[in-house]
Amino acid sequence: MNIAVFASGSGSNAQQIFEHFKQHSAVKVALLVCNKSDAFVIERARNFGIPVLLITKDDFQNEWVLLSVLKERQIEFIVLAGFLWLIPPFLVKAYPDKIVNIHPALLPQYGGKGMHGMNVHRAVEANKEKESGISIHFVNEVYDSGAVIFQARCAVEGLSAEQIAAAVLKLEHQHFAQIIEKIVCP
Repeated sequence: MNIAVFASGSGSNAQQIFEHFKQHSAVKVALLVCNKSDAFVIERARNFGIPVLLITKDDFQNEWVLLSVLKERQIEFIVLAGFLWLIPPFLVKAYPDKIVNIHPALLPQYGGKGMHGMNVHRAVEANKEKESGISIHFVNEVYDSGAVIFQARCAVEGLSAEQIAAAVLKLEHQHFAQIIEKIVCP
């Protein structure tokens, strides 16, 4: 099965996915889709020999452009690993229950537009939460509202936003690739 990873930033989760599937007998990361030309994830993908599609907002919203590239690469499953654009309805329709995202909080809390990265961790700290964690979920047309597949928790009481971010990132790296594998190789 060919999967595409969509990412916008440094790509530490993408790196974990690339590593996990580099010698896999049934799953191949066949494409990285990125919306920022200076994102470090591009270098990570190139180090694994993974082709990169650098996409503009206009092309991302263009059904014919995006779907033709995914079809050409025979992409069967999409993983969002720190990709910040809302997935357009045509892509959700073309890949029903075949797009997953990782979110750095326990959904439904701290989800929605603008709730990503340090924004989430600062909100968790400000609300003096005792725990936080990760949510891996299917993607639909609304930010962070698709069915949750998996959650993992960690204690965060008394931690700074930066410490919360580190604890949550550890969970992301520990679980994301394994959960993807369980979904695509049941």
